This record gives sequence, C-alpha cells and structure tokens, in this order.
Amino acid sequence: MRYLPHTGDEISRMLQVVGVDDLDDLFSTIPEDCRLNDDLHLPEAFTEWELNDHMDAISRDVAVAPDYRIFLGAGSYEHFIPASVSHLLARSEFVTSYTPYQPEMSQGTLQAIYEYQTLAARLLGMDIATASHYDGATSLAESLLMAMRITRKKRVAVSRLIHPLYRQVVKTYLEPAGYEILELGYSQNGMTDITGLDDIDELAAVAVQSPNFFGCIENLQDIGEKVHDRNALFIASFTEALAYGLLKSPGEQGADIVCGEGQSLGIPCSFGGPALGMLASKKEFMRSLPGRLVGKTRDADGDRGFVLTLSTREQHIRREKATSNICTNNSLCALAAVMYMGSLGGTGLRELACLNRDKAEYLKKGLKETGCKIPFDTPTFNEFVVRFPTECEDSYSRLLQRKTVPGLPLDTYYPELSGHYLLCVTETKSVDDMNALIREFQP
Repeated sequence: MRYLPHTGDEISRMLQVVGVDDLDDLFSTIPEDCRLNDDLHLPEAFTEWELNDHMDAISRDVAVAPDYRIFLGAGSYEHFIPASVSHLLARSEFVTSYTPYQPEMSQGTLQAIYEYQTLAARLLGMDIATASHYDGATSLAESLLMAMRITRKKRVAVSRLIHPLYRQVVKTYLEPAGYEILELGYSQNGMTDITGLDDIDELAAVAVQSPNFFGCIENLQDIGEKVHDRNALFIASFTEALAYGLLKSPGEQGADIVCGEGQSLGIPCSFGGPALGMLASKKEFMRSLPGRLVGKTRDADGDRGFVLTLSTREQHIRREKATSNICTNNSLCALAAVMYMGSLGGTGLRELACLNRDKAEYLKKGLKETGCKIPFDTPTFNEFVVRFPTECEDSYSRLLQRKTVPGLPLDTYYPELSGHYLLCVTETKSVDDMNALIREFQP
C-alpha cells in the first residue's frame, strides 16, 4: 500500500472532528519525559553480511549450548528435536503468517490442529483440548477465568509452587477484574500445603502445578479429592509436558481442567519464546473453553472434512458472550508438538521421560556425595533444588566463568531460599557434563 501523507487542511479537519486543537493533544496521556522531542537519529543500515557479523558478535556474549553446559530449566527446557520435525515444520504449506479467516478452505491446517488436539488430550488424560494458546502462563489464567465462569464464584486459590512468572500473569488477568486470588504455601517436603482449604469459602478453583516449580511431583489425586470436597474445580498446571510421558496423567488423577506449557514438545528454547499454551478439560465444560476447537465432520457429499466447531472468542461472536479475548493461537508451535509426539510415539515419550528422570537422579546423587544439600526429599522428574556447600558460596560465578550455568538462583522468587538453586537435567546432558559439575564440588 502506498504511503500518502495527509495535507495540513486534512489534518486540521480530522483534529476538529475528534475535538482536539493539535497533534500533541492526541498523545497527552503519554508522560512528557517518555516522548521523543528531537529527530530520531538512526545509524546507517547494515549490508546483509555486516548484519551477520554484528549479530554474531552479540551472540558471543550469550551463554548458549553446546558452548556452555547449561543446567537451567524453570519453565523452558532444552530437549533434542528430531530433524524430521524441523524439516516438516518448514514446509511452505504450514508456515503462514496467520490463521486463515476462511478456515474450511485450509483443510490441511485444520487437520493438523485436530491431530494436535487429539494427542494433547491423550497425553493429559482429558476429554478435549483446545487448538492452543500463547503459553503456559496465559493458559493458566484462562483456566482460572473458565473455572469462575462455570462456578459463578470469584475466588481462586493458587499454589505458591506454581511458576512465579505464571502467578504474575494470573494477577495481571484477574486482579483488575475484581477477582480474589489466594496463595497456598508449601511444606518442608517441597509440596503444596493444602491444609488451609477448609477455611476458605466460596472457592471457584484450586490450581496446583506438578511437577511443581521445585521439580517435586505433587500428589494430584489427594489434592483433587480435597478440592472437590470444597465444591471447587481442580486445575492441574505444568511447565514440563514431557513429564506426563511417565507420570499418571492429571485427568487420571481427578483434574477438571489441565493447562500448561508445551515447549518441551519439539519447540526450541529460543531465549523464552515462542511457546505453546496447552489447555484441556472434561467434556462437560466444553462450552466454557477459551479459544477455539477444531472438529471432524462430513460434507454434503459425505466426505470427511474439518471445521472450527467452536470459536467462542470475541472476534467471532458478541464480545460480552465470548469466553476469551485471545484473538489467535499458536498453531505452528502446536504443529511442532504434534509432529514431535507423532515421531516419538507413546513408547518413545515414555523412554525419553525415563531418561530425563534417571539423569536427574544421577546428578542429584553425585552432588549429595560431595556435600551439597538436597532440601526436599520428595520424588522429582528432571529438576531439583540444591544448596551448594557454604565453602562454595562463590561457586555460581566461578562456574559461569568456566562456561557452566549451574541452575537458577531461587532467592529471586523465594527470598527464604537464599543460596538454593534449581537444577535441570534433560537428555541433552551427557554423563561427562554431569561429572564435570560434580567434580566442581568435590573436596
């Protein structure tokens, strides 16, 4: 589209229509010190090779694998992605800028989303799954809103062991709308303390993450029974979808709604995004689901076809009737996930999950033998909390200099855990990598 600047007379007439005197009045809500009052001075544009050199220089200052041994997880996990996934995902039929506005004309895209929904529901043990959301945090917030629509209550309880950044997103979604968020603490074994539920009335839902932020595996079945005794809905959240290749699914443990992050399923870390929000529920809650559902049907000729069965979003129906104001989905990331799950199959997912667990246990055992403390004795999946020996308090900075990132410092989110670190081990870490970290703490 050509750029045709407005004339002075046109600008004057437009300002008169909107009721302001000059252009500056249109930006009156922006503080003065945030406005650019001078010309914008930009450097000369790079050539393509100069830009490559520039980006390469920047990347040298960033800790990336395999140049670094990185034992970070905390919601973004480094997993091996089969070449078949990356190759198929790059096909021009799939790589598109947006979800088609005439979806039935794009049967391939709809079928891919349908297959994703099917495998997501199976993995999580639920009846139905949505076409995807932005990430695990927004999926959790949407799940809580969904629960409050179903129960017509305005109070929810959220475990403090749900990812701290997820809880921040939940507050952003819920608090301005007048909903009440209560936090459940954690016990000495690193699991959610639900003893206070008996004292909470008019509760719409309880949300618990498993494996939780400390990597500990929660007893979802016991929690679910307690939540249902309070006539509330039970929401199971997760950040590591691969865990359910090994663990009993949340649906089998009594969850009403399951939500979380699917980045582990064929999507690279990419410095934090893009990601894949997963959300699934029991069939009875289908019409309260946010986002959209793809369904399978027959056309007038009796041939199989795929359609948007439900699209209760504000783009498609009246705003006040919509279940969500999310206007899109992460279908390309969902496609990566279904390709990944299809490539590994059920047996492959289980074997990979077992490998993650076994490697984490190997590192945990090795660190304990050097004098490191493991504060929580609860079973974990591929993450765990460790406290380095007091004589090694400078270990973190020392290891960074040796191109090793020994986990996430927890005191940023849990001040009471100063000196504790969250370590993650996936299949990408070799025995040599783990032994190198263990040797750093040997006497």
